[in-house]
Amino acid sequence: MSELDFTGKNVLVVGGSSGIGNGIAQAFRAKGANVYVWGTRASAADYSKDDGCDLTGLHYAQMDVADFAAIEAYQPPFDRLDVLVQSQGYVIYRRGEFQMDGFQKVIDINLNSLMAISMKFHDMLAASKGSLIIISSTSAFHSTKGNPAYNASKAGAVGLVRTLGEAWAPDGIRVNGIAPGLVDTKLTKVTTENPKRLEAALRGIPMGRLGLPSDMGGVALFLASPLAAYVCGQTIPVDGGLILN
Repeated sequence: MSELDFTGKNVLVVGGSSGIGNGIAQAFRAKGANVYVWGTRASAADYSKDDGCDLTGLHYAQMDVADFAAIEAYQPPFDRLDVLVQSQGYVIYRRGEFQMDGFQKVIDINLNSLMAISMKFHDMLAASKGSLIIISSTSAFHSTKGNPAYNASKAGAVGLVRTLGEAWAPDGIRVNGIAPGLVDTKLTKVTTENPKRLEAALRGIPMGRLGLPSDMGGVALFLASPLAAYVCGQTIPVDGGLILN
């Protein structure tokens, strides 16, 4: 049996309805997993493949990850969880993160929810000797002048991976992370749909192309598999070489 065979495993991908999370969810489904995803819309029917959302074969539930009471009250439709991937993400442009309400909203979604959800599923992951994967960003490693909350939240996510990795390893939970570079999703359209910005961005990527959600999916499969059995508390940049400069 392949070490990347997840047949019979239960996987929950927070933010799995679109973008990077959706690519990761579909990667696990392709390897045989039962994949559950959380998104923000009322039902799976509210998503379109035209928006990069492929919910084929996925079990969908709506969740506001900034509502910590709702997370705590959630009754999962599974009694075992083998892999938890947290790929929720939010950003406010036009200097909206320089206002405290905007800053707080981004921090709640991108960072505080990570801890709330991790705690919610700690016992299930401990019981299965499972894997927790947190998606941050290469923004954690450099300044993003117009987005202080996004930057702080992603740097915080990298720190959380390190700390939970150490704290929960004795419980049998491996905690690791992925730091995507510039990936073609709805969150990056401010760059990808602006030809001048896109050209400048591509010049800074040694591999010369945007990342794809499927690029992140391959690394997530590795981190959740026995191939990564001795990897703990690490965040892997998956960026085509972006942060080498």
